[in-house]
Formats: sequence, C-alpha cells, structure tokens
Amino acid sequence: MKILAVIPSRYASQRFPGKPLTLLGDRPMVQWVYEAAKACPIFEQVVVATDDDRIAHRVRQFRGEVEMTRSDHQTGTDRVAEVASRYPDYEVIVNVQGDQPFVNAKMLTQLVQPYLDGQRPHMTTLACPLQESAYADPNAVKVICSQQQHALYFSRSPIPYFRNPGPAPVYHHLGLYAFRRDFLAQYADLAPTPLEACEGLEQLRVLEHGYTIAVSQTETAVPEINTPDDLTHAQSFIAQKVAS
Repeated sequence: MKILAVIPSRYASQRFPGKPLTLLGDRPMVQWVYEAAKACPIFEQVVVATDDDRIAHRVRQFRGEVEMTRSDHQTGTDRVAEVASRYPDYEVIVNVQGDQPFVNAKMLTQLVQPYLDGQRPHMTTLACPLQESAYADPNAVKVICSQQQHALYFSRSPIPYFRNPGPAPVYHHLGLYAFRRDFLAQYADLAPTPLEACEGLEQLRVLEHGYTIAVSQTETAVPEINTPDDLTHAQSFIAQKVAS
C-alpha cells in the first residue's frame, strides 16, 4: 500500500502569523514536522504543501520536498487534496498538521492502522484518553465513538452529559487525519455544514454529510503549537526531554 504524507503549511495563521518558520529549539516548526513524518517508515513520500514562497524556500534549504498550492484554500485539508491530485498512484493520503512538531512514527502508524489491516473507512483520525482536567477545556476537542470505534461527534464542549455515573466512550481528539484517496477528492467538494461552522471543527463536515471516520487510539497527546504561549510551553517540553 502506497501512503503519501502531506504537511499543509501557511504563513498567514490568524492566531500565530509566521508559525511554520518560527524557531523551536534550533529548527523551524515546519522542519520538526517534516522530519517527524520522514521518520515514519510506512510513508513512501512526504511533501510540504504551501502557497508561501518563504516557507517553500526554507523547506528546500533543509532538503525537504515542497509543492506550491493555490492561496484560496479554506482549510488545510483542501490544500492536501490539491497536492494529492498530483500523486494518483497513492492509495492513502495523510494530513500531518503543521502544529504537531512532536508527533512520532508510532502515532502516525496508529493513525493509518485501519488501512494496513485491510479496512476501508472514508478517513481515520487519532485520539487518546481524555484527562479529567481537559474535559471542560474548549481547546481540548472531545470525540465520542460508537462500539465500532467510529466517530459519532466531535465537540469543544464537555460531552457526553453524565446524568448517571460510569464510563463513556469519550476521548481527547488529536488533529491528525488519513484519507482514502477517492474520498479525499470527494471531501474537497463537500459543502461546509452548520455544525462545522458552529464548533469550528472541519471534521464535522464529514459526519454531517454521512461519511465514516474511524478513530484510532494512541497512549497520550503531545504538545501542539497554535499560539505564541504554546511555543513557550513547547520550548520547556524540549528542555525537559534533553534533561531526561
């Protein structure tokens, strides 16, 4: 099975402009993500997808592969879909988010494991156990699953409502996605949906249109970088890893 990893990367982030080129330790963020994806042996090719010449130039400097895209994409997945259309021989396309510098090969393999096992969900994503302290945090996206480990709903709100005590299939959603290539082409043509707009979560578009998202499990989350404050925490995370 041929698997392509695409890293959508844009300069004009609303919360953190220039984030892909921000130094994390001794390397820009985009290089951290690229090197993490390259370390995953199941990916036959890894490509950065961007509409910004500054990002493209930096990727070429560290000898990474880059594809230029249109500048009018509304989501990172739309950018991934444009690049995937240029690689027709790949069966599975992975969207490795540019805010995940600490993602690792084990997590990326877990993400695509349903495909490696011969299943054919429209797409997959990754989740881990939800810490109690994150249950009410709108920045920690929750996902509830069916008994078949298919996503039922994603939300920034605390879900489900525990009228009765007991376990529930709620997890901390991690923003990594893999797609069957035929569905990724369909996804790019799906109209935005009300719940997607309400929650600000693009994966809800898939569920609202009636498609399936298989949820793979990993042990724990790794730090994401969405704001300058997150960058400060990430620098501390690196220092702790070096010290240990």
